[in-house]
Amino acid sequence: MINKRLLVKNLLAHNDENSFYDKKRFIDIGQKEGKAKFLKHVCALANSNPSNNSYIVIGVEDEDNKIIGVDFFDDSKIQNLVNAYLVNPPLISYENIPFPHLPEGKVVGLVTIKSMGKVCSLRKNIWKYYGGMVFFREGSISMPKAFDVVLKDINSEVVATIEQHARNNIELTLDGVVDFLNHRHKDLESEYKVFKEQFVVCWAGNMKKVNGQAYYSRVDIELINEQVKLFYSALDEVSIDYNDDSFTTIEYVQLGLGSKQGYYPLEKVVINFNDNGTYQITGDLLFDPPKYDRKTLYHIFNANNALLRKLDGNIALNKSEKADLVHLPDTYLISYLNGFEEAKERLEEARPLLKQYDRTIYQSLKEVLRILRKVKYN
Repeated sequence: MINKRLLVKNLLAHNDENSFYDKKRFIDIGQKEGKAKFLKHVCALANSNPSNNSYIVIGVEDEDNKIIGVDFFDDSKIQNLVNAYLVNPPLISYENIPFPHLPEGKVVGLVTIKSMGKVCSLRKNIWKYYGGMVFFREGSISMPKAFDVVLKDINSEVVATIEQHARNNIELTLDGVVDFLNHRHKDLESEYKVFKEQFVVCWAGNMKKVNGQAYYSRVDIELINEQVKLFYSALDEVSIDYNDDSFTTIEYVQLGLGSKQGYYPLEKVVINFNDNGTYQITGDLLFDPPKYDRKTLYHIFNANNALLRKLDGNIALNKSEKADLVHLPDTYLISYLNGFEEAKERLEEARPLLKQYDRTIYQSLKEVLRILRKVKYN
């Protein structure tokens, strides 16, 4: 079993970017340009490594390999994005790797790419790249290739050595459990469960019980063996259930207009552990958003737009407008889910304005964009 934190360290220590791994300060697949560049690198790494895994490490400075981290990224539908845009798409996963020195909520992103052993290409046009384009890695650069397109196995041995050096052991697992329970989350309800005598899952949060069912907020869940953060949210409510073979979470989001708020199930995720030392994670989107009168939403949508114009113009908000601004991310989300397509563009425009104006509202905005990403790629 590979300890992903060790794997990241070994990749960064091996040498600079090359034909089996890339590093990024951040990625932005919410924008067309960022999505296109990400798909280009995935395609190039898959074609340059037909027989072994290849990797993208996210949250690292390019010049000096300093680990700065990125926000927790919920990857549950990223395979659907790759399938939609690539021919012979590789198997892909995005894992959130905690590092002790990073602030709460910050992780290193690790993208693992496993080629199908066939030439991967763009399925359709995106940004400045055309459908049918094929990319390969030339050193540390992903380049298009129009001729002599042949897959060559050149990295299998070196990648296998790096992965072997990142194997987990009992000491690392025990240290991880003690650190999670006694240090990082000593102020929260914390628990752990061992599955199949091999896998250790730790979780923490503020727990409350409703009708006998436990719900958690400020939730952090990690698979300690691999040093992978499975879930993190400072806002949403989560229910947790488990037996000897599986660990199940259901995430709920709070939505509503004004004082009429409700909790809506967003996604159910099940981790099934096997006796042979493997596990599978499956996700099922449960979201059925609330419906509202279109005239009411039209009024709220226009009011939100007016608030953004004031923020952009550095115009002071009155008390009532400040109260409305707190709910702006959620009401834009409700508007989008009820047919106001422009609401997503307004959310992207609001990102830099809210980041500067109020960090709490900005955090709520990021949660809303995470929900939209789940819904879009389901």
